[in-house]
Amino acid sequence: MIPERAAASLGAFDAQDPPPIDGIRACVHCGICLPQCPTYRLLGEEMDSPRGRIYLIRAAAEGRAELTPTLVRHLDLCLGCRACETACPSGVPFGRILEAARGQIERAGVRPPERRQRRLDFALATFTSVRRLAPLMAALRAYQRTGVGRLVRASGLLRAVPALATMETLLPAVPPPVPVPAFTPARGARRGRAGLLLGCVQRFVYPYVNADTARLLALAGWDVVAPDAQGCCGALHLHAGRLDEYRGLARELMATLGRDVDVIVTNAAGCGSALKECGHWLDDGAPGRMPPVRDVTEVLAEADLPLGELPLTVAYHDACHLAHGQRVRAEPRALLRRIPGLTLVDLADSDLCCGSAGVYNLLEPELAGDLARRKVQRIRESGARVIAAGNPGCLMQIARQCRAEGLSVEVVHPVDLLARSLRVAPARAGQTV
Repeated sequence: MIPERAAASLGAFDAQDPPPIDGIRACVHCGICLPQCPTYRLLGEEMDSPRGRIYLIRAAAEGRAELTPTLVRHLDLCLGCRACETACPSGVPFGRILEAARGQIERAGVRPPERRQRRLDFALATFTSVRRLAPLMAALRAYQRTGVGRLVRASGLLRAVPALATMETLLPAVPPPVPVPAFTPARGARRGRAGLLLGCVQRFVYPYVNADTARLLALAGWDVVAPDAQGCCGALHLHAGRLDEYRGLARELMATLGRDVDVIVTNAAGCGSALKECGHWLDDGAPGRMPPVRDVTEVLAEADLPLGELPLTVAYHDACHLAHGQRVRAEPRALLRRIPGLTLVDLADSDLCCGSAGVYNLLEPELAGDLARRKVQRIRESGARVIAAGNPGCLMQIARQCRAEGLSVEVVHPVDLLARSLRVAPARAGQTV
């Protein structure tokens, strides 16, 4: 059931998950969001700014515009980074408005069958399924290690399939699987029981991050539960407007991971943001009936970890759905500053999107590439030799662009640096690290 005042203003939208009209009308068109918007900075087009997109969605909601291909294109170009929410003095919930509007577009079927849509369908079917990813990543690992990749690139075959070419350049060397125990007992004073989200891409491309996360949480006093049977959180579906699929995946995950735990811990910004939104999107999942969701840096910032010296110069990139979606900024930086010998330097435009944005870099490779080049230029200016970021998509996007430009930097998750610091730390009395 939708509120009566919302029902009176559906316009081009149907009654299922309409964009919240009160949130739309909260926009006062001040323009403070414009310089924070990546697509507006690149294109300089009003309709490709948050203010312009709000105007289009409001016009559709009030019956002054139809869901035309032109309107859809302006919404498709949005990265969904939510930097506008951080800048907005009126509290416009742009992320929820965009996701609801994209849900309307999906149901209306106004987006013509085209290459972009086929890429989206492929990405959602592949990257959100552990069952499909496991054999694909095993094949990719063999592809990389046997030298077949060099032959394929030299043949020019990838140029005929741009999406595959983009994926091939994005992926780092795929490591062998790193198992995470289904249960890791807490060490020292016990704080509670944490469910660890293993994720989809994270568990195959950066599996050591999950293993190190479990180890760090245990050292911080948490019993860690990490069932291998857990599935996708639905983040990519949510951002694409596939709301029913998102709800189904989120409910299944909560049934597997959310039972008998005090907190669900994530180490991927997009996944954490989507799970923190569950209370809004799941009509049968009120926040009080599910455990709180926290990023790993929020949890570890409260612990006293035995850290050893790492003489590194590090810059921190704010993953969009961590900084803007979850409003987690201070904790990752505080943790990195605790590492003896580590120098944390400023990164200009640290919270400007790198162009990954879920699967945006597969759907809009030109704009995503422009953003990646801007990010790498800022990294050059920082002088850092290590870049830390709390999201696997950001890690792949930034590392790929650094490789393309011949910039020799290491791109890692903050958890990786904390784990390295533990390995060189002198053992405390009665504690094994």
